[in-house]
This record gives sequence, C-alpha cells and structure tokens, in this order.
Amino acid sequence: MFAAVIPAQNEGIRVKQVIKNLFRLPLDFIIPVVNGCRDNTLQACLSLCSAQVYILNFEESLGIDVPRAVGAYYAKKLGAQGVLFVDGDMNGNLSHPLNLLIRSVKAGTDCALTNCYPYINSRHPLTKRVLRYREILNRKLEMFHQLGLASPSHGPHAVSRKLLDTLPIEALAVPPVEIALAKLNKLQIEVSAAVSHQHLGSREKSLDHTKMVAHTIIGDCLEAIAVLNGTNRHRTEAGITYEGYHSLRRFDLLEKFCRNENIAQVFHARG
Repeated sequence: MFAAVIPAQNEGIRVKQVIKNLFRLPLDFIIPVVNGCRDNTLQACLSLCSAQVYILNFEESLGIDVPRAVGAYYAKKLGAQGVLFVDGDMNGNLSHPLNLLIRSVKAGTDCALTNCYPYINSRHPLTKRVLRYREILNRKLEMFHQLGLASPSHGPHAVSRKLLDTLPIEALAVPPVEIALAKLNKLQIEVSAAVSHQHLGSREKSLDHTKMVAHTIIGDCLEAIAVLNGTNRHRTEAGITYEGYHSLRRFDLLEKFCRNENIAQVFHARG
C-alpha cells in the first residue's frame, strides 16, 4: 500500500487540483494535512468525497515541514509501505515524475528525490546561496555525484516503510536531517525523477517569505552537516544564525499527535 501526504496551508484555490491529479496514481491513501488554515482549504478537501482520502485538520499551524511528519506517521498507522510527499500548491501536471518516485520506492529505494534543477539558468543570489549549502551537504554525504543539488526540501519526494521504521518521525520535519540520518543508517537514497521548478505549479511567494524559506533551508543543511559530523546540531555559520521558520515548527504538536492526543480532526469518506 502506498500513501500520498499533502501539506496544505491556505491553499483552497490549488489543493483540490493537487488531489485530483493524485487520483490518477497508484495510491491507496491520500492524506491532506490541513495546517492551521484560515481559508477554505478544508472545504476544498472535503468536496472530494473518496474512500482514498483521509483529511487531517489542525486548527493550530504546525509550521513548515512538520505536516510531512504528521502525515507520514498517520500513513504508517494505516499500513502504508511507502509515502509520497506533494505540497498543496503543486498543481502542475506531475503524474510522470510522481509515478517515477513511487516506482523507485517500490523497487527498493528508501528516499527517492526529485531534481528540480535539471538544467542551470542564471539565478537570484539568494537561490545560489541555498544551492551552495545543498551542494555542501550532498558532498558531505559523499553523494554529490549521484544527487547533484537534489534535496527533500524542494519538490516532491517519496520514502519507504523501512525509512519510516528506522528514523525518528521528527526527522521528516527537517528534510536535510532526514537524508543525513538515512545515509548514516545505510538507507538507499536516489534521484528518481526530474522536473524543473517552474513546472511544479507552485504559486508565487512574497520576497520576505522566500528569504525566510531560504534561511530555513540553509539552517537545516547546517543541522544536517552537524549530524553527519557527530556534533551538537546548530544553525550558525560565520556568526550568522539561519533560523528562518525553524522556531515555528511545532514539534510539540507532532509529539502530541503521535501520542494519540486529540489535537486534530480526521475526516474520511468510507465509501
């Protein structure tokens, strides 16, 4: 059995199409994680009545990436042997690359990534800085030749049940740490699909949001490098601390959810 997890925060306009696109794939469960939304995201998900769809609705925001961990934990409880992650605004025509990710995990890959930079164009300096840290991390993993600039922080990716059983669930809430721990645990990491960033269908974000996400990813990469070095995890380099949205990640709510505390509404059409 295979599941798709869709983190969605205020994506009422796009998430319905994302879910419809996933109906075309060989999936047993589709799990939108409605993340402290203040729009009609929940209603958009509820409008797609299907026994495949399990909606997790959180009144409080879980923060960035934590919905992936929440959804993966729930998928594991449902018996999924693999989990595909697709953001709630990625409404591009992604059937082919998503199928490749699913097939890769079914064939034995534990962490299947998407290369969102299959060719190089001129880039904004902030993008170049993020990609530099991703390169540093992938070289530290001794996998730059195989992975290039791919990262679970960017684009769809998929993981195996073996990875979910091996890593602490909170690792999925800091994606670069996920691949660092996967490497340390000798799990199989591969780039299994390629799709350029502009074809993901993601909506345009504000410059302030883009900067915060960039600082989040850089800090995450620094944490992952510390994990590989066996040192205390940190987000600081050259006197600069790259916090980004990290402080808003609600690991406490993830822990409560995993303890089966009643902090989310679950909606499921039983067919």
